[in-house]
Amino acid sequence: MTKITPVLLCGGSGTRLWPLSRKSYPKQFVPLTGEVTLFQAAAQRLAGPGFAAPVIVTNSDFRFIVADALADIACTPAAIMIEPAARNTAPAILAAALHLATHDASAMLLVAPSDHVIPDAAAFRAAVAAALPAAEAGQIVTFGITPDRAETGYGWLQLAGPPGDRPVPLRAFVEKPAAARAAQMLADGQHLWNAGIFLMRADTLLAAVTAHAPDLLPPVQQALDHAVRDIGFLRLDAAAWAAVPDISIDYAVMERAANIVAMPYGGGWSDLGDWQAVWRESAADAGGNVLVGAVTAMDCHGSLLRSEADSVTLVGIGLENIVAIAMPDAVLVADKSRAQEVKQAVAALKAKGARQAETFPRDHRPWGWFETLALGERFQVKRIVVHPGAALSLQSHVHRAEHWIVVSGTARVTVDASVTLVTENQSVYIPLGAKHRLENPGKVPMVLIEVQTGTYLGEDDITRYEDVYARGQGAKG
Repeated sequence: MTKITPVLLCGGSGTRLWPLSRKSYPKQFVPLTGEVTLFQAAAQRLAGPGFAAPVIVTNSDFRFIVADALADIACTPAAIMIEPAARNTAPAILAAALHLATHDASAMLLVAPSDHVIPDAAAFRAAVAAALPAAEAGQIVTFGITPDRAETGYGWLQLAGPPGDRPVPLRAFVEKPAAARAAQMLADGQHLWNAGIFLMRADTLLAAVTAHAPDLLPPVQQALDHAVRDIGFLRLDAAAWAAVPDISIDYAVMERAANIVAMPYGGGWSDLGDWQAVWRESAADAGGNVLVGAVTAMDCHGSLLRSEADSVTLVGIGLENIVAIAMPDAVLVADKSRAQEVKQAVAALKAKGARQAETFPRDHRPWGWFETLALGERFQVKRIVVHPGAALSLQSHVHRAEHWIVVSGTARVTVDASVTLVTENQSVYIPLGAKHRLENPGKVPMVLIEVQTGTYLGEDDITRYEDVYARGQGAKG
């Protein structure tokens, strides 16, 4: 039986679901509609009988978030490939195909975004199984979603015949249409939404790239040939990758290939492209409200109210079709019908230099994460969480001293030549300029409060001496 290797694309700029999703922490890492994140749900959906371990394509900033998320669901990937820079979907998919083809030229790939919602995993796996014979025969199968509205925010697929329970010849890809055109396509019954999910053999894709986008092959192959192993990650060569064109797989290959068919899928699906989509995909109360977190709604209807911090209580009174998202450092209030404009708001914030435009308040690191609780002139207070067995680098600071108070777990603290264990309710002082390291020798997460004092509190005030994660001078964390 053919084993299918999921290829999960895990990049994104995180602008459309701001402030919960941001460039430093996009939506696939957020539990938007369930207990697990969208990325974890994608990995779980494409697992089990018939599936091989997944290949993840992501960037350097997300690599430890990806690794931790997979570990949390006991998923061991075949590879986590690191793109040196975003180059759209075609190079990412090609790199994964070339990597798999080195072991098996006919390896079967299922390429999927990692930030979509597909509630019925069994139904989707059944659609994949129905599409498999076509892919084994050398076809490229693209998955199309049976539309339930005249959506203008999606690309569409025009079929050469009526949809059924098997792949159908594809006539054309349709760009995001105007409302009148979308209504026509919905009515004719021979159009599907383009889900951006593909099933094909590695050699099928390589042949299609050779025929339709040959300029992609040499630099991507070179980036793979000179890739280096980096503590469990496969880091593509940056110099070669710089020459890779920035192009989507649709433009590079799919819109030109003759051997492409569409597999209709009639189950639930959403790319969660804006807050209105999140509202649509979530369980609502009798008034059509979706309420998440510390929220109180009075006489509200058709609204999405969400608080992402226990310390921030969100109250709505008399709201109609409103999106209100409260974060510790930012709040969004918008008419639900204008949710697509959030992207423009993020651009406006970025132009103003607002840190909240792109930076998430919780900063993830290979050893754990931290968040700023208070920031003022010459001081900063952080909560730091260190994973079991993890360690920060041996480092020093030129401009600040630090006070550490352990509130949960046990810390092993190095200060110059002294190494001590610091347990709950104990503290330690790190003088300015001292070489120091923080480690968690225990089996549970270690939590501490750090108080920094000094003339400069930036994350780049680090002189690094030893680091198990092989980061350079001035790297954060």
